[in-house]
Amino acid sequence: MAPRQATVEVGEAKPGETKVRRSFCSPDKLVERPVEGVNTMAEVLEYAVNKFGSKPMVGYRDLIKMHKEEKEITKKVDGKYQKEKKTWEYFELSDYKYITYKEFADRVKVISSGLIHLGLSNSTRFNIYASTAVNWQLMAHACFAQGITFCTAYDTLGEEGLQHSLDEPEVVGLFTNAELLGTLGNVVADTPHLKYVIYDGEDKKGALEKITKTLEERGGRTLHLDELFKEGKEHPAEPNLPKADDIAAIMYTSGSTGKPKGVILKQSNIVAAIGAVLLLLGDYLHPMDTFLAYLPLAHILEFVVECALMTAGVTMGYGRVKTLTSNSTRNCQGDLQTFRPSVLVGVPAVFELIRKGIAAKVNAGGSIKKNVFNAAMTIKKNNVPILTRVVDNVVFKQVRDQTGGRLRLALSGGAPLSRETQEFLNVALVQLLQGYGMTESSAMCAILTPEFYQYTCVGVISPAIECKLIDVPEAGYFASNDPPQGEILIRGPAVTSGYFKREDVTKETISDDGWLMTGDVGQWNKDGTLSIIDRKKNLVKLSGGEYIAIERLESTYKASEVVSNICVVANSNAKQPMAVIFPHEQNLKGALGSDAELAELIKDKNARSVVLNAVNQVGKKAGFKAMEQLQTVILVCEELPMTAAQKLERKKVEEKYKDQINTVYP
Repeated sequence: MAPRQATVEVGEAKPGETKVRRSFCSPDKLVERPVEGVNTMAEVLEYAVNKFGSKPMVGYRDLIKMHKEEKEITKKVDGKYQKEKKTWEYFELSDYKYITYKEFADRVKVISSGLIHLGLSNSTRFNIYASTAVNWQLMAHACFAQGITFCTAYDTLGEEGLQHSLDEPEVVGLFTNAELLGTLGNVVADTPHLKYVIYDGEDKKGALEKITKTLEERGGRTLHLDELFKEGKEHPAEPNLPKADDIAAIMYTSGSTGKPKGVILKQSNIVAAIGAVLLLLGDYLHPMDTFLAYLPLAHILEFVVECALMTAGVTMGYGRVKTLTSNSTRNCQGDLQTFRPSVLVGVPAVFELIRKGIAAKVNAGGSIKKNVFNAAMTIKKNNVPILTRVVDNVVFKQVRDQTGGRLRLALSGGAPLSRETQEFLNVALVQLLQGYGMTESSAMCAILTPEFYQYTCVGVISPAIECKLIDVPEAGYFASNDPPQGEILIRGPAVTSGYFKREDVTKETISDDGWLMTGDVGQWNKDGTLSIIDRKKNLVKLSGGEYIAIERLESTYKASEVVSNICVVANSNAKQPMAVIFPHEQNLKGALGSDAELAELIKDKNARSVVLNAVNQVGKKAGFKAMEQLQTVILVCEELPMTAAQKLERKKVEEKYKDQINTVYP
């Protein structure tokens, strides 16, 4: 019997295109909902409450105290070593406290009543500008309960991006955290439609006064979430449930190029995406699974994953990026070891950090420990009988214990993940799946399921979309190639209808018959899975006339242990690309046998040579051609500019280091 194909071809191919493909699990009809009768996000919550009412739904940790510790560090200034004191902050957190499905729904009802009493309705728009936490989801579902469209703003967004996400959709009400009131206060005068600001936490910096004064002049007000909750209890409102075709959210992208664009997501789009995730991965989720949530909820990946797992009855626990490990905690363990998740979702930067952290600890243990670990990796990769179980229970157990010891499934999305990192973590820690998607597809275009597990592949098409590839002739990608290659186009119930107030961009991106041009170049593999091989806008022609894909090079070169982050630069005057690299300090010190500070290391020609050789070795191992190898590198001692969604801001990098680049390249 022939092995199952991941996708099924539908209809006939047009010239310059592949046939349309659909997921193997829903070839005849695209998925529109998780179960019959659930067509809106309000009905998603109702379904979950009816099924899992008394089960813990979400957990959170209270902040007990912030500890400040002063440490002495040594810096080299003008060739001389100087000692100075620096203050470090550490978190002391409570154990996890839990809210059941029913308790969550009760809170949603009260908060939604408070919003109506405040003056909001399904004809006004709301904005959630806050960090990932229970209150973020409570506010989102309160909006769903009353048919209020909410917009999103990353909590790391600068003033310009925040002002745009409030002003363009004419936002009337906003929820935020006390820590973010300062940024809001700097733009509130330029957001004339904003009347109501709800916040949680304690305003320790006095930022509220300015906002309150401005809003009161408009006939509005500021109030704490506790106050809104009290008013909601005193003035209960009947739900005003949305229809499937109503706009649920306007999700603003993180803005890597120009102002953020607002992606319109209807209730039906998000519900279809949830149905697709559960159909593809539902069999791999267990009733006792737990999920640690820490990525920005303004990112569509985190939002849809949380909503899908909520629908599946998986208990979620909220964490902070700073407290995932115990490095930044006092008198308590980090979130991973306290919550002990079995399911984890992250972006490549997170998994790269985990891999390099493991490697740094192994290298610091000396040659014997390093040799034992490398031998264990070889044994498990080759599945050596008996010994595989031994190294799993002895060597890799120590690695798993750092994440709580229960982790069995992880998903990477948001950007390409290098094969080296996926393979390393798959052996040493957890089965690491890869996903591919975008805000416009309500998160998921494809998911690598365990059944089709392999490297350099994003897996099975979401059953809520259909997909085809079209020719990209300038780069030699054709639907007629073997295997078929081309730009990825998607269509289906999970795909957006367009961009808010951006009809021009909508027309450029979405065809009259509903096909959205992703800008990504894909390849159909022999088993029907999809691989991402390029990005159209990041194709650069070199002096020899050949095109290289700089994003693909970055995802591979980033796997080098001496690289923390990288931006590949190329132009048509050069035979090869070069790179701006923020080194992994601990691993670079180990490679050089030096204790010097990073600011001093990067000035050393030997350091540049070591890094260049290390990354090119990774490239050679990946089969890169000579024209894809780096010609030279620039080392910098600060993180490269990134968007809130942890995507590289390429133009800002090139502009910031323009003089250094021009000195050594082409």
